[in-house]
Amino acid sequence: MNAPLRRVGVVVMVLFGLLFANLNWVQFQKADEYRNSDYNGRVQVAEYKRKRGNIEAGGTALAVSKETSGELTYLRTYPGGAKYAHVLGYKPVNLADTGIERAENDFLAGTSDQLIVNRVKDMFTGDQTAGGNVLLTLSKRAQDVAYEQLLENRNGVKKGAAVAIDPRTGAIQALVSMPSYNPNPLASHDTDEATAAYNQLEQAPNGPLKNRALGEVLPPGSTFKIVVAAAALENGVTQETRIPAGSSYTPPTSGAPIGNAAPSICPEAQVTLMNAVTESCNTGFAQLGVRLGADTLKEKARQFGFEQDDLTVGRLGHGGHRVAASRTGDMQNPDGSTDPAALAQSSIGQNNVRMTPLQGALIAATVAHGGSQMRPYLVRQLLGPDRTTNYYTADPRELRRPISGQVAADLREMMESVVQNGTGRNARIPGYTVGGKTGTAQSGPGTPDHGWFIGFALDKDGNAVSAVCVLLEEAGSGGSAEAARIGGEIMQAAIASPGGR
Repeated sequence: MNAPLRRVGVVVMVLFGLLFANLNWVQFQKADEYRNSDYNGRVQVAEYKRKRGNIEAGGTALAVSKETSGELTYLRTYPGGAKYAHVLGYKPVNLADTGIERAENDFLAGTSDQLIVNRVKDMFTGDQTAGGNVLLTLSKRAQDVAYEQLLENRNGVKKGAAVAIDPRTGAIQALVSMPSYNPNPLASHDTDEATAAYNQLEQAPNGPLKNRALGEVLPPGSTFKIVVAAAALENGVTQETRIPAGSSYTPPTSGAPIGNAAPSICPEAQVTLMNAVTESCNTGFAQLGVRLGADTLKEKARQFGFEQDDLTVGRLGHGGHRVAASRTGDMQNPDGSTDPAALAQSSIGQNNVRMTPLQGALIAATVAHGGSQMRPYLVRQLLGPDRTTNYYTADPRELRRPISGQVAADLREMMESVVQNGTGRNARIPGYTVGGKTGTAQSGPGTPDHGWFIGFALDKDGNAVSAVCVLLEEAGSGGSAEAARIGGEIMQAAIASPGGR
């Protein structure tokens, strides 16, 4: 054999070798990826032959599958439409699934290892047993009220969020993001229609696909003063300790003067910590934060849950919605030393402090629950296709303990004073003890301020029954008062439907 033929033979052998290696790589390394790909039509047809399990809350089906006459046997539908969209997510044909639909996909689809007995039985009977059912913690009444009150808020705000949680267990009672969207078109079997619907939502100016309750981080304003007050109580300050206040405060060495929301708020040189919280005294908390120091404030915020990057809300310990990390941000000069101006602004929830609505609800829940912060969750139970076999029941667990029982008791009294005597009056609920903290946060040059409210409700025996955070983005004047009103309405609805907890 001459040299050219030998070279051709070697090249062919190398190509066959590479082809063989690639075939094995595809067969063993990429098989699962290709099998589960959204573009694998055969898998899609097989998946839609099995009826997907329901997602329910309080005995009401929120996501169901209906039989069709098409190639894909079952169509996923969402009877509640936009009210539950950011909790449930959606299950499309070719697009990526989201929310609880994604987190519990295997169980809902019937492919979970937990449901293997059903699949083995189907091999002998030829049946297609339905997928399992996911029961959520949501109170339908609280969810409906949260959605309707946000949508019809009195300030005409178009963007916002609300989260309500049971402080004793961590069960999410309501979770709403505004604006919302109708997930039904996204689940259409007409993939062109579904893609067009998705593109329209993706390009919408107010971002309806964004889950603001869990993923939006904005300056929390005066709601952050509860964290600062907690740090103060742990460092020698009491409710009756008088702290420097006044109508204006300029941080040492640098920074613009910090004032209060109105001339009538703490104009005196000193006020008690109780009054500083009740009146929401900016000058008092700015000076208190500088006195405590950046490290103390950042550490106390971290203990409450700031900086946590791995929190999810779904089934306990089993993924779910990812939660954006709340941040305290920088309070330093370029040389690494503390910047008093940045620290003073951070102490009133401005500067680079950023918080999710869920984090706000967790702060209120921690205070209400004696200093114990429970891990938030959305999935209460997993039931088999026959609805009699229970595969999972949530076992509430503590996430962290940021403050002692005594500090929690002091904070509760101060937050109750805010609702009784201060800026949180709109959150009152007849027959219940309500505590809270409003917050007004600058959103940027030339734009209206954000309005915040965090709060809790205790029954006549002192048991914490609900905690809430409401955010109204760019709400302007009166935004925090309207957030407090909505917060009270949501908690009252959660109280009226304890089965959702």
